[in-house]
Amino acid sequence: MTENEFAIMDELYFVTSYADLKSTSALTDEELCAALRDLISKDYIRILYPDPDTEHAYDESKFGKHCQEYFYLATKAGLVVHNSI
Repeated sequence: MTENEFAIMDELYFVTSYADLKSTSALTDEELCAALRDLISKDYIRILYPDPDTEHAYDESKFGKHCQEYFYLATKAGLVVHNSI
């Protein structure tokens, strides 16, 4: 897990909007979306959309265009890895 991914995971113990993630991060939108994409591909986080209670399937072809609209939450697997580092 990269330093950026670890910092993002710190924020995802509870459902968090992209805007809230961005406000606590020094990453650019491109860097933040790339790190989120990597965490999703590892099954460490999941997407929620259109509201914080509805899980949304990851679609790689659409993610880059919409990553700023989603909410995010760490998965159990992601939390296990995050807490073991």
